[in-house]
Amino acid sequence: MREFVISVNSTVDLPRHWLEERNVPIIPLKYTIDGEMYTDMYGLTSKEFFRKLRQGQMSVTSQVNPEEAKAALEPALREGKDVLHLGFSSGLSGTYNSMRIAGEELAEKYPEAKLIVIDTLCACLGEGLLLYKVLQLREKGKNINEIAEWVEENKLHICHNITVDDLNHLHRGGRVSKTTAVVGTLVQIKPIIQVDNKGTLQVVRKERGRKRSLNKIIDMAVEQSKGWRNDMIMVTHGDCLEDAKYVAKLAKEKLGAEDVLINNIGTVIGSHTGPGVVAIFFMGNERQS
Repeated sequence: MREFVISVNSTVDLPRHWLEERNVPIIPLKYTIDGEMYTDMYGLTSKEFFRKLRQGQMSVTSQVNPEEAKAALEPALREGKDVLHLGFSSGLSGTYNSMRIAGEELAEKYPEAKLIVIDTLCACLGEGLLLYKVLQLREKGKNINEIAEWVEENKLHICHNITVDDLNHLHRGGRVSKTTAVVGTLVQIKPIIQVDNKGTLQVVRKERGRKRSLNKIIDMAVEQSKGWRNDMIMVTHGDCLEDAKYVAKLAKEKLGAEDVLINNIGTVIGSHTGPGVVAIFFMGNERQS
């Protein structure tokens, strides 16, 4: 069996050292803020980034292009290895399409190699949790085809429950109207967002007040995860660690999670959610269509 590499986009939002320790190549997206372009995972720290957003600066993201994708995927193929790439949801970025195009072109150049590019329909630590499961399968000796099949069968069971603190960032991204953003902010409305079967964000309900919204994403997770064993649950946050710890504590208590990984949301995803976002990711029943 040929050796194979598992690669991801930077939107996986796991700690960079975690990925490097496991020899997972990172193919980063970029963002521009205050007139300067940065590379996701390699640019501003989370604290620096969210400080700029709180000061009113805008961050504009850019997807990976096909040439960048080819340059990132080819080294492993050149070494005689196969590649399984877990791509950022096509419902949120054109990056997956660039990765797919690069894969098709490289398949012609390296016909002896196997290069599988998957649209995970996941984002942030949803991608991260999927990668965690994939690495477990590889450790158990599963081959690239078996793992790719498992991903396709299970990717819609990676649930994303999200709440944001500031509706204005959702308005800029076209997720809510300006009126909803202004009025909702005044009365402390906090939307609950999920990623659907198309890999896009959907506002599924609204709660009044921060604590209620944090409790709600857990309560929803309890229902969604019935019948599923979650050895790992992941929680991300936009520079609000105490809120993330609160959600992680409830996850252990109410979902019976054996382990919970907490990490900052990445700068690309954080450009669209703004500071104050908290999200929990877990295996559960299928998402909304």
